[in-house]
Amino acid sequence: MKREIRVNTFGFINVDKPSGITSSAIVNKIKWLAGVPCGHMGTLDPLASGVLPVGVGNATRLFDYFLQKQKTYIAEFTFGETSDTLDCTGEIVRGGHVPNESKILSVLPKFIGEIDQIPPKYSAKNVNGKRGYDLARAGIEFELPPKRIIVHGIEFLGRAEGKENAFNFKIDCSGGTYIRSLARDIATACGTQGLMSALRRTKSGIFTLENAIQIEELTEQNIQERVIPTDMVLPFPVLELTSLKRDKIFDGVAIPTDYQDGEYKFYRDGKFYGIAEVKNGKAKIKTKLC
Repeated sequence: MKREIRVNTFGFINVDKPSGITSSAIVNKIKWLAGVPCGHMGTLDPLASGVLPVGVGNATRLFDYFLQKQKTYIAEFTFGETSDTLDCTGEIVRGGHVPNESKILSVLPKFIGEIDQIPPKYSAKNVNGKRGYDLARAGIEFELPPKRIIVHGIEFLGRAEGKENAFNFKIDCSGGTYIRSLARDIATACGTQGLMSALRRTKSGIFTLENAIQIEELTEQNIQERVIPTDMVLPFPVLELTSLKRDKIFDGVAIPTDYQDGEYKFYRDGKFYGIAEVKNGKAKIKTKLC
């Protein structure tokens, strides 16, 4: 039976995902409560916790706008062991030493800035129409090409509490960065092995832990008030046109304008209509949301 639609304002719900549950499970719960299509804006592995923005309704059309948003993580890396998944959920293989603090600090600058990173084989990367994790689970050998990412900063936070072989790091990076791969590569630079043993995302674009909610707090009665309207999330200025030009732009016509090239929020009769793009002195609707 089709669920009753329980939201009349589309937008985003910022969830503090707990460890041990998939991002898809969070999306399915919100979809069931809202009664409309939903989708997450940047997945978190089951092991990871923290900020998971979920698009509600037509806000899911904005996925591409969030791919390159800056993310912040608190990660725990364990040295002297690795696994097939590059985290502690895989098959653990022990070997190698635990580097000291000075050695770790000496290699961190190599991983700041634009770098080429090889994704984990256990990932959603597409390989000839197959997901990397499906091929890896089937025991099929394959290679993934490196991907250019940006690491804005890595802060060494010291030894993990109660652990002799694990250290904590604060990492600011671009979307698409695999923290598991950073654990592997930093350990390699230290002459040993390493994996990611814990991860918490504290920021994803404008979404932070401070304005995130627990999934258990969401109910059919309160889900509407938890939706952040779509236009409040987008960091674009507003494009305003005369009534004549407005009518034409709704028909898909590129309208001459003095606005600078870029992306703009666009409204129709006081309601958020979508995203317009100005290019070479002409404005056109790029993404329609209503």
